[in-house]
Amino acid sequence: MYVVIFRARIRELDAEYSALAAQLRELALKQFGCLEFQAVSEGRDEVALSYWPDPDSIRAWKRQADHLIAQGKGRSRWYESYSVQVAQVEREYRSPA
Repeated sequence: MYVVIFRARIRELDAEYSALAAQLRELALKQFGCLEFQAVSEGRDEVALSYWPDPDSIRAWKRQADHLIAQGKGRSRWYESYSVQVAQVEREYRSPA
């Protein structure tokens, strides 16, 4: 399993951002193999974690047309800066629910 770690410095988020983020999350989960997606923001910082079964799924998602449009809007409108890290998950621990 792989994790994509997206960290951003927020410039300004708006209603279009919220709607597009929800739409893309569903698309990634239902059609591109994303296993789990979580995002949090605190002040002007945002962190999103998405989990994927393999690097090919991540590459396919990165090239998806609506996602490419969102990336452009993120750079020009919503974020001052961002970084993306891709890492392989070596171990996972869980506590009973």
